[in-house]
Amino acid sequence: MGYAGYAPGNRIADKLTPMQQALRSLPLEKAQESLDLIEKLTRNVVRNPGEDKFRRINLSNPKISAAITDVHFAVDALKEMGWVQDDDALLLPPSVHLAHEREVVGIIDAKDYYKKEEDNERRRQMAARKTVSAEKEALLQQMEADRKEKVADGPVVHASVAKQFGNGPNIVKASDLGIGNSSGG
Repeated sequence: MGYAGYAPGNRIADKLTPMQQALRSLPLEKAQESLDLIEKLTRNVVRNPGEDKFRRINLSNPKISAAITDVHFAVDALKEMGWVQDDDALLLPPSVHLAHEREVVGIIDAKDYYKKEEDNERRRQMAARKTVSAEKEALLQQMEADRKEKVADGPVVHASVAKQFGNGPNIVKASDLGIGNSSGG
């Protein structure tokens, strides 16, 4: 038996870092799009740490504006990674070095978190659709009451009896209706 009664393979979840908290605070409906762009920007800096063009994000760019500037807490997440606000842009100072193991893996973890949250939200919506409305509940109760009333009447003890209608048998043939009487044409 492991420490404190836990089995050796079980781990207690570590406390989230400030960067992880910032990445997980994005709104659910825009999170995947924002995280994809943040991941792309971060990977560019990790691959080319000396290139100044990757260390500057123009917030007025329409694509960046839609995925980062217009999304609550997305700019805060980038600032938590080390980016600094400069007018209408974010700059990554030369003293800040982004590491794949820390920033990119953290973004991937956040994407996994949001996939699970989307699945949970989908399940919650499906469960909400399955809830029984008051009208349907009333109909189900009426059906149950009718079943109980039918059972209380007891089984049917008399058989059905054939009744004769009109003069003679009630057999109608197709030829009586004019079906199958082909005149050759």
